[in-house]
Amino acid sequence: MPVTVARRTLLPSLLLAMVGAHAAPEPITPPAQIASRYAIAHPAVIAHRGASYDAPESTAAAYKLARDLGADYLEMDLQRSQDGVLIALHDNSLLRTTDVANKFPERKNQPASAFTLAELKTLDSGSWFNKAYPDRARPSYVGLPILTLDEIIDIAQSNPRHTPGLYIETKEPQLFPGIEHDLKRTLTQRGWLPSQPDRQGRVILQTFDKNSLQLLQKEMPDTPKVLLLWVGAGGMTPDKSVSFAQSGKKDKAAYYATLHPNDKTEFTQWLDFAKLNGAIGIGPSAALTHGGDQSYSDLIQPWMNTEAHERGLLVHAYTLDEPVDFNKAMAAGVDGIFTNRTRELLNYYQRPSPHTVKQVLQQNGY
Repeated sequence: MPVTVARRTLLPSLLLAMVGAHAAPEPITPPAQIASRYAIAHPAVIAHRGASYDAPESTAAAYKLARDLGADYLEMDLQRSQDGVLIALHDNSLLRTTDVANKFPERKNQPASAFTLAELKTLDSGSWFNKAYPDRARPSYVGLPILTLDEIIDIAQSNPRHTPGLYIETKEPQLFPGIEHDLKRTLTQRGWLPSQPDRQGRVILQTFDKNSLQLLQKEMPDTPKVLLLWVGAGGMTPDKSVSFAQSGKKDKAAYYATLHPNDKTEFTQWLDFAKLNGAIGIGPSAALTHGGDQSYSDLIQPWMNTEAHERGLLVHAYTLDEPVDFNKAMAAGVDGIFTNRTRELLNYYQRPSPHTVKQVLQQNGY
């Protein structure tokens, strides 16, 4: 019986469908190759708010220390002063890391964005560290000021032997409409946006906020971006709706350790969003072996990192300070680590600094 035209058309299509169904999956690009494509160190040493274990976070002392020890990136949280200047500060409140209660007692509960740069510059951002960590205290930390983005750029490029990159987070960007454009303007003016592909990794942009990721991609499409991952409000839906108060846990680290993404789909949807909106990587939280206030949900499990790598995404985990956690993270397949202890992570990666923390601090006048 002769084959009709319709059947002649259908059979090749069926054959192609059958072949496609059994075709080998596309090979995964090795993470090191992805990092190389964007001129990103692999594995990357990301100095979390500078070398913030040994010096007050987000201050010149911490950033200079991280730079001179050899960090690949100086990490910062970006906010905006009342008069429109981009500053590096983690908390919205000034109470934890400054003497705002003494300088502006009637305004102590106002956010940093309610103060002009001139007012912010009068605050002492170092003395709190000496009180919190007397074993690491230094008289020279007293009076350290809040820094602007411009000042951190000056620090990054003022050591001719080593210029670290900048790893910049838009911190709660919904509070600062247009901050993505402001950031682009400053980076452009300072010559820090990539002009050629092999310089792309000089700046990495990061955010927890999906809308901000889209705005960063619109403003700076050629600059690498990372979507930070978190379980809880503003992040992934947890598999249980139990608050810290309801959990009965003694501390938040123990509480966060019980939180997991609602299911695998919840996790992979965030990866797909990141990839679709220009991210080249993710920044997941990690659970620390010994707990502590930086121990969160475990989002660097091997299967999670594999899912990211299959999508061509790098994995930069936050925030690890001890070799036991470096080991766990690297064994799970991460591609870089946010750390407060730059020297320890460099040592772990067999990239030791020729100088001690004490020597570098002294060389920089601290």
